Amino acid sequence: MPLNLSIKDVPDDLAEALKDRARANHRSLQGELMAMIEAHVGARPFRARGLLEQVRGLGISTNANSVAMVREDRDRR
Repeated sequence: MPLNLSIKDVPDDLAEALKDRARANHRSLQGELMAMIEAHVGARPFRARGLLEQVRGLGISTNANSVAMVREDRDRR
């Protein structure tokens, strides 16, 4: 179960630096802090089965000849 964390008494200059960093990375402050924690503590494990279930739940499918389509598109460049 996810845990909520709180950091108290963050100095203004540090808070502004975190906000600037989040803005530069096109993230919310929450997203930036999570990215920093994952980079320094360890990323969440990739759950391929969960991703597959999400994709199937969206009804997304690929054309059987998708490899040929990618090659054709690449050859046009």
